[in-house]
Amino acid sequence: MRSLRQIYYDLFSKFYDLIIRLHSRDIEGSLRGFITEKANLSKGNKALDLCTGTGSVAVELTKGVGGEGLVVGLDFSRGMLEKANKKALRLHLNQIHLVQANASQLPFKESSFHGVTCSHAFYELKGEERKRAIDEVARILIDGGRFCLMEHAKPEKAFVRLLFYIRIFFLGSKDARKFLAEEGSIFGERFKNITKVMSPTGQSKLIYGEKGG
Repeated sequence: MRSLRQIYYDLFSKFYDLIIRLHSRDIEGSLRGFITEKANLSKGNKALDLCTGTGSVAVELTKGVGGEGLVVGLDFSRGMLEKANKKALRLHLNQIHLVQANASQLPFKESSFHGVTCSHAFYELKGEERKRAIDEVARILIDGGRFCLMEHAKPEKAFVRLLFYIRIFFLGSKDARKFLAEEGSIFGERFKNITKVMSPTGQSKLIYGEKGG
């Protein structure tokens, strides 16, 4: 049985791409290239895009892994995955495979991926669910594999910041505001060389780290 959150995102999938572009001011899609670059992938690698939504980041990741590589887009919303599938088919990207599952219960073997990305979605996970998701990411990454986590930066303008916190209240977990201020701390001891950089648009921040050997 679908949860209310799944029903919401199944419906939201129909205009998700437009809303995200406007919210992040990323009309040209530079954020997708930014997170792909930081994922540090090579041709023939395997990449996982968590909470892939309509697959925009997954599509960009195919440039990193090439035709011989593999990109898996994972999301709990069937509606989102249907949109992602149409996008992959339209672009003839056979190396994209889509999986419906939860980020805290990844259906993959240990050390299966060279890189994992997650864009503007991790803050919605509940506290314990978020911790399990981090453990799962570390489990399925190879040693030295990179986890790239992109989230919204706090808006500078008061009115926009108010709207931002209203969205967090309705869609994020109870501690989402604290997480967005201290997201680097969730990487814990499972990752090393943790780095935080601002996006080209200035509206998002990217935190990435490598799985410790």
